[in-house]
Amino acid sequence: MWLCKVAERQMLRPSFVPPVPIRRLRDVTRYRVALVSDRNREKNRVEKLLEDSQIKLSVVASDIFGVSGRDMMAALIAGERSPQVLAQLARSRLRSKIPQLAEAFVGYLTDHHRLLLAKMLTRIDALEADIADLETEIEAQIAPFAPAVARLDEIPGVGATAAAVIIAEVGVDMSRFPTPAHLSSWAFQQPTAGSDLSQGRSKSVSSASAFR
Repeated sequence: MWLCKVAERQMLRPSFVPPVPIRRLRDVTRYRVALVSDRNREKNRVEKLLEDSQIKLSVVASDIFGVSGRDMMAALIAGERSPQVLAQLARSRLRSKIPQLAEAFVGYLTDHHRLLLAKMLTRIDALEADIADLETEIEAQIAPFAPAVARLDEIPGVGATAAAVIIAEVGVDMSRFPTPAHLSSWAFQQPTAGSDLSQGRSKSVSSASAFR
């Protein structure tokens, strides 16, 4: 009986409750992760919609959401159908691919497609604005932890955004974790061979895609 009580006391250790500033930072960084994920899904929908209309813009342009791509999609929504006119909207280095762009715009974009494309781009813009607002808030909340951010920033592949996520998840007081294994367990990130923090690859439910 005595041994059982000792075992219970050892197993029932108090849970780690981060201080209020860390919990608030975590709320904001996790919400940013969710919005980035939403934005990525919406962008995938746009690409699928264009492919459905036989428009292969993503085959020619590496980023269809850059200035040229957005101008081209805005023209599509406005009703422009000429592949040559659409291709001429290319800017900078993309102008060297005008013949390929003209070919890529030979498709069947209907009024149905234009309606959905307009809604999707509006949604992406709204998400971009919300993400920017959250990043401003993260900068303000992470300011008191500048020394910890600076130390984390020295790790290859870890920038300011990743540092904010790490601090939000584990705090800055490492004395709360008896061993590195306890820290990994708390962060839901058991390290795996070949994991790459700079690409946002991890086992963490909260921080995956946080670095994009």
